[in-house]
Amino acid sequence: MTTILICALIAALLPYLAKVPVAIAMNKQGGYDNQHPRAQQAQLTGFGARALAAHQNSFESLTVFALAVAVVLGTNTIGTTVQYLAVAHIVARVLYCVFYYLNLHVLRSLIWAVGLGCAIAMIAVSL
Repeated sequence: MTTILICALIAALLPYLAKVPVAIAMNKQGGYDNQHPRAQQAQLTGFGARALAAHQNSFESLTVFALAVAVVLGTNTIGTTVQYLAVAHIVARVLYCVFYYLNLHVLRSLIWAVGLGCAIAMIAVSL
């Protein structure tokens, strides 16, 4: 169970860690506008825009993974397979952000599918 909980913690932190490159890009754009950060983010281009998209997608992914973790814990189906799937999901999400930052769109899309597939597989294994 520890592996699942650690993965849940990492998944919860990933959107906030993915915000760091966004803040860096915003700072390079004349300083971080803390009064209107979303307006400034809407003006980001290139790397900054990709970093923002990775940040936002990290929140979207968290919902599916949190549901998968809840199903696994609720059905008490914590086994080796589910733990590997949880770890694979976290690795996929980290790679997703990296591929987004590097503008490797095909790899990004493939790894997105892997991450989603891992979360769905966690639920399927629990059925």
